[in-house]
Amino acid sequence: MDLESQGEIKRFAEQFGSEGLMVVLGSPDPESAEVFARTVTEGDPSYAGPLAAVPLGLPVYHILEDEIKAQVDPAVYERQVGLMEMVLDADAIVRGVQAVRVSVRRSR
Repeated sequence: MDLESQGEIKRFAEQFGSEGLMVVLGSPDPESAEVFARTVTEGDPSYAGPLAAVPLGLPVYHILEDEIKAQVDPAVYERQVGLMEMVLDADAIVRGVQAVRVSVRRSR
């Protein structure tokens, strides 16, 4: 997640509040998915971006999660995500993002 994306997410949260927002990631590996999930929930762990020390607490999912996949038109999902789903370690990516959600729930 680049600094520009962090800034946009922060602006949306400030403008609309975090109640109606959710972040859907498309990160290609478990490590980046977990870091990005932590960034939008707990704040930027690198302390380099607009979300440094800004715990937005936003719900975060990965596009590969069944809950998200079920909400996307199957033809669109296949065209946009299908190949990625086949070549990536989807289970590990999903586990990483889910672990962040569990961690956030426990800390509340």
